Amino acid sequence: MKFSICELKGIGTQKEKLFNRLGIETISDLLQYFPRAYEDRSHIYPIGQIKLPAEQPVLICGTVSMIQELRPRRGMSILKVTVADDSGAVDLIWFNQPFKKRFFKKGREWTVFGRMEWAYGHRQMNSPETEPGRVTAGGFMPVYGLTDGLYQSDVRKAVRHALDLASRQPEVLPGWAGARQYGYSTMPSQDAYEAMHFPENMKKQQQARRQLAFEELFDMQLGLLLRRRYEGIRRGIKCGPNGNLLKRLLGKLPFTLTRGQTAAFLDIQNDMESEVPMQRLIQGDVGSGKTVVAAMALAKIVENGYQGALMAPTEILATQHYEAFTQLFQGLPVQIALLTGHVTAKERQLLLEKLKDGSIQILIGTHALIQKDVVFADLGLVVTDEQHRFGVRQRAALQSKGQAPHSLFLTATPIPRTLALSVYGDLDVSSIHELPPGRKIVKTYAVGEPMRQRIYSFMEKLMAKGQQCYVVCPLVEESETIDLQAATDLYEQLQQGIFKNRRCGLIHGRMNGKDKASVMESFQQGDIQLLVATSVIEVGVNVPNATLMLIDGAERFGLAQLHQLRGRVGRGSQQAYCILLAKGGSEETRQRLKWMETIHDGFVLAEKDLLLRGSGHLFGYAQHGLPDLKAADIINDVSLVIAARHEAAEYLKGSFDKIVVLTALQHRFGRTFEGLLSN
Repeated sequence: MKFSICELKGIGTQKEKLFNRLGIETISDLLQYFPRAYEDRSHIYPIGQIKLPAEQPVLICGTVSMIQELRPRRGMSILKVTVADDSGAVDLIWFNQPFKKRFFKKGREWTVFGRMEWAYGHRQMNSPETEPGRVTAGGFMPVYGLTDGLYQSDVRKAVRHALDLASRQPEVLPGWAGARQYGYSTMPSQDAYEAMHFPENMKKQQQARRQLAFEELFDMQLGLLLRRRYEGIRRGIKCGPNGNLLKRLLGKLPFTLTRGQTAAFLDIQNDMESEVPMQRLIQGDVGSGKTVVAAMALAKIVENGYQGALMAPTEILATQHYEAFTQLFQGLPVQIALLTGHVTAKERQLLLEKLKDGSIQILIGTHALIQKDVVFADLGLVVTDEQHRFGVRQRAALQSKGQAPHSLFLTATPIPRTLALSVYGDLDVSSIHELPPGRKIVKTYAVGEPMRQRIYSFMEKLMAKGQQCYVVCPLVEESETIDLQAATDLYEQLQQGIFKNRRCGLIHGRMNGKDKASVMESFQQGDIQLLVATSVIEVGVNVPNATLMLIDGAERFGLAQLHQLRGRVGRGSQQAYCILLAKGGSEETRQRLKWMETIHDGFVLAEKDLLLRGSGHLFGYAQHGLPDLKAADIINDVSLVIAARHEAAEYLKGSFDKIVVLTALQHRFGRTFEGLLSN
C-alpha cells in the first residue's frame, strides 16, 4: 500500500507539488530522502567565547537588548536585532525582511543558530534560524536538498510526522524483514530511520546509515538475482558452432579485430551456444568497435535460422547502423531493413510483411521496433545500443517479440566493476578496452574565454584545409527552450560574423527527425562545414572528416558527457582536437577539465567521475529499472555490496515465498520487478 505524501499533516496540494519536484510522492519516498548534511545543535555556546570567524554554524541563547530597522537606501531595509548573554552580544541581521521585527521584544530570550562572524566592529549573524525561548540542545539537525518555495522547516516537520506515522503503521517503511535478519541490522527499522534524520550523535547516524545501506543493497541484489534466476531456468535458442556466414563476414573485414573485440565475441559465442538465453552487456569506450562485435553476433543468429533486431535510441544512429551493416554484409545472403517513425505507410506495410514471413533477417530501428504490429517470424537475438537510453519496459517489449531470445546490450558509458556488479548484476559484462589500431588520441585543451578568437582562427584554418568542425552550445539551464535559443543565437552570430564565408548548420533536440537527419546528412557529406549543436547532439554520429569540437561552457558538463562528446571527433586518420571553453567554475570543475586534458580512457574517467560526484545519480540507475541509491554509496560501501550479494544468493538457496519477496521489492523499487510476478 502506498501512502501519499499529502496524507501528512500540513501538506496540501501546493506543498505536495513542491515535494513531487524532489521526487517525493509517498511517505516511503520522504523517509528515504535523507539529509545531505547535519547541523550540530548538541551544545549551546556562550556568545563571547566563540572564536571568529566560526567555521561551522553554532547554537547560542541570549536576551534581546536592542531592535533596529535601518533603511540605507530606497528599496532596502535592514533589520538588526541584538541578543546578549553573560559573555557577550551578537547582532542578528536580516535584509529586506521588515516583517520579522514584530516577532522580537526587548528582554525576551531567543535560541539562535547560524554562522557567526566579525563585521563592522561587532559579532554578527546573517539570516540565522531563531526560536523563542531557551530550547534544549537537541543533537543534530538535518539539512535537506530543497526546491524553490520549500524550506528546511517544511521538510523537517513532514519527516517528523512521517516518523510518527511509521511508529503506528510500520508498512510505510521501505524494505522488508528479509534484509533485517542479518548482523548488519542492529536496531529496529523505525529507530534506524529516526537516527538518519534526527540523530542524537553522529555515531548513531553512521550505525543507522550502514544498516539501511545494507538493507537497500540486499533488496537490490535480491531483485537482480531473481531476474537472473528467471533467465537461467528459461530454455532459449542453442546455436551451433560458428558457420560459413560468420566466417565470410570476418573475411570481409578490412581490419584485424582487437584483443578486446575477440574476447567479447568469445563470451557472446559461448552464451549463444548455451540453452540459457544470453543476457550480456558489452561496454566499451567511444570508437572501440562494439558495432562490429554486434554484427558478428547477428550473423551467428542468422546462420542458425533466426532473425535479429538492433534497437537504437535515435533515427540518426539507427540509420548509421543500417548503412554500416549494409556495407559489412554486402555480397552476403542477408536481408537487412530499417524501421523508423519516418518510413512511409506503404513501405512500412511491405517491410512488416517481409519481417513476418522471415524474408528480413536483420531489422534495425528505433522505438518503432516495439510497436504491436511489428511481428517477427522467429526472433533469436535482440541488440540494444546505448542501452541506458531505454527504459526497462522498452527493452523487455522488444525481447517479448521472440521466444526467450538472446539479448545483447551495448553501452559507450563504461563503469567500474563494483558499480557494474550493482547496476548490471543481472547481466554478464564484457569490456573492450582497446581502440582500433591507428586511431589517434584526440588532443584536448581546457581554456578560458580570452582564447575564443584564437580558437575561431584555428577552426578557420582547419576548414580551409577541407576539414569540418562542431560547436556544442553551453547548457543554459534545464530548459530545452532556453538552450535552443542560446544555440540559435550562437549559430546566427557565427554564420553572420566570423564564419560568414563558411557553410554552417544547426541541429537541436526540438527539430523533427526528418529535418535532423537532413542536417546530419549534409554534414556527413561535407556540404556543411561547421555544425552548431545543443547538448543533445546525438550519440554515435560518425563523421571521419570532423576534426575539431569546441564545447562552449564546458564547466556545465559532467565528465561522462564531455567524454561522449569528444568521441564525435577523431574518427578518421587526421589529428583531431577537443577544446573545452570554460567561463569559470568551482575547484571541482577545474579538476574535471584538467582530467579531460590528460585522461583519454573512458574507464579511468568513469572512476574519476565516481570520486567527484558520488554514486547516487550515476549511469542511469532508473533507466536500468533501479532507483537511485538513497543510503548506500558504491564508492565507500564496496564490502557491503559484496556482502549483500552473498547474503541474497544464500537467501535464494533456501525456501522463500516468491510472491512475498517480489511484493516487498515492489514496495521499495516500485514496479521494477512486476514482470516476474506472472511467471
